[in-house]
Amino acid sequence: MKTFGLIGHRLGYSFSKKFFSEKFEKENLKEHEYVNFELDSIDEFPGIFKKNPNLAGLNCTIPYKQQIMKYLDEINPEAAEVGAVNTVKIIRKDGAMKLIGYNSDVYGFENSLKPMLSEKHKKALILGTGGASKAIKYILTKLGIEYISASIEEQLFEKEIRYSDIDEQLIKERLIIINATPLGTFPNVDNCADIPYQFISSDHVLFDLVYNPEETLFMKKGKERGAAVKNGLEMLHLQAIRSWEIWNM
Repeated sequence: MKTFGLIGHRLGYSFSKKFFSEKFEKENLKEHEYVNFELDSIDEFPGIFKKNPNLAGLNCTIPYKQQIMKYLDEINPEAAEVGAVNTVKIIRKDGAMKLIGYNSDVYGFENSLKPMLSEKHKKALILGTGGASKAIKYILTKLGIEYISASIEEQLFEKEIRYSDIDEQLIKERLIIINATPLGTFPNVDNCADIPYQFISSDHVLFDLVYNPEETLFMKKGKERGAAVKNGLEMLHLQAIRSWEIWNM
């Protein structure tokens, strides 16, 4: 049996387990399984290999995408630059095991966002400064899109602003708005970031990393103003497919 799995804290919502279990069944991969590994602390990470000797590949989600890096033997340059790992390739040879960290979120986000963009989309506003925003910043930089992030944290860092600084001028000049917060996630579907939505236009692209519900309040408010909107489900599918490619390359 080949075991794949997801490392995280509380994983009852897990997209990955459902995706890969369905994939294995559909493709008749009977000797494959996907398991959720709920860890109260990243210190428990090494122990899963002792209990699961057939581990063949791992995904990693919040809050461990950065913490896991210290346990890896090698980190792919892209993942190192992003500063987060969500895919671990396991190589076994001559009785030894090597763990290599990758970030497939960047692939997922880039290939989900790019079809929505045109020449006029040169500046972005990211809502949130947490771990989810790391892959976003990396891809926007790669695409030559200038960005700033709205933060609720007490201390502001470079390219960060307060939500209260988001005014008409800022919205009108930043035609890409990305929600990298959990606001609006089921069951709290009546929540969204507090920004002046009345200044959004049909030139805007609103991308929400939330995928449950299918249409968030953030997306609804954008659609009402004629903006193009997309949730995070396609991004999740793409990053999962990329993880599978990494495990098998």
